Amino acid sequence: MLSDITIGCRATSWDMIDPYHSEQQQPCSYDLTLSKDIKLFEPFYKETECYITAYDRELHGVHYVEEDISLYPDGVYELAPGQFIIASTNETVKLPNDIAGRFEGKSSLGRLGLTTHVTAGFIDAGFEGQITLEMKNENRFPIRIKRGMKIGQICFFYLDRTCAHPYGEDGLGSHYQGQSGPTTARC
Repeated sequence: MLSDITIGCRATSWDMIDPYHSEQQQPCSYDLTLSKDIKLFEPFYKETECYITAYDRELHGVHYVEEDISLYPDGVYELAPGQFIIASTNETVKLPNDIAGRFEGKSSLGRLGLTTHVTAGFIDAGFEGQITLEMKNENRFPIRIKRGMKIGQICFFYLDRTCAHPYGEDGLGSHYQGQSGPTTARC
């Protein structure tokens, strides 16, 4: 696992984190912040049967609605109990072929009932893009979020050797290489 010194050196010399701010550096991770854009699921019509098929990522009677949370009063969006949204980090991550990453939520947010990733915490070597967040309010009370707040942290791991087939290489089916903003499921 990379230390604060190594993360800082790699972030600035290799553009591994952009933008990089030293005040977001932790002992062995880096704090990432929430961007302004979110996507949420809405039904097309109230009387339509709404469901999603996971095996082909198809939406039935449902569509994504994109929101800019900075346009809400005081730039605050209220996540309802049980509500799920897709968001992203302000920062772009660019991993070399010898480093993988792991995104984790902030413990202080988890203790409030806010999850910031449901399953997609692993980041392959070679990945470039903003980190998509899968956020859900697990509390029975609304949770307010705001653009620019610290939303999670990323830690980095050296691989035992440079990977032969980094994320984004032709033929791998790397659906999210270069993603910007909240990115929905792709096949």
